[in-house]
Amino acid sequence: MFDIDLMSRTPIYEQLYKKVVELILKGVLHEQDKLPSVRSLATDLSVNPNTVAKAYSLLERDKIIYSLAGRGSFVAKPDKLLAQEHILEAFDAAVLEAIDMGIERETLITRIDSVIESHSKEGTT
Repeated sequence: MFDIDLMSRTPIYEQLYKKVVELILKGVLHEQDKLPSVRSLATDLSVNPNTVAKAYSLLERDKIIYSLAGRGSFVAKPDKLLAQEHILEAFDAAVLEAIDMGIERETLITRIDSVIESHSKEGTT
């Protein structure tokens, strides 16, 4: 569920942050669901516990999760606007990277339209 790419240039704590937000938006994680402990998730992912702790700290700062001393971390009441803002920031970064790589505007627009169309078809099947 909390898969990360150890070869990615994106820091692991950012990947974890984005993954939790994604799982909430997709309805995999719900309000009040308990997240894995820092140590157990770090062990499962073979990463330093400080990395997981940093992701959890940022998620808590943004009110996406909350922690109870001695009980763990839990999904907070979802804030759709905050989650959407994170997704749009990631989208903006991807678009800027594509532009820097020389991908033309029309190609990006065509690709966006194609993804939307494909997603629409999946929703009707």
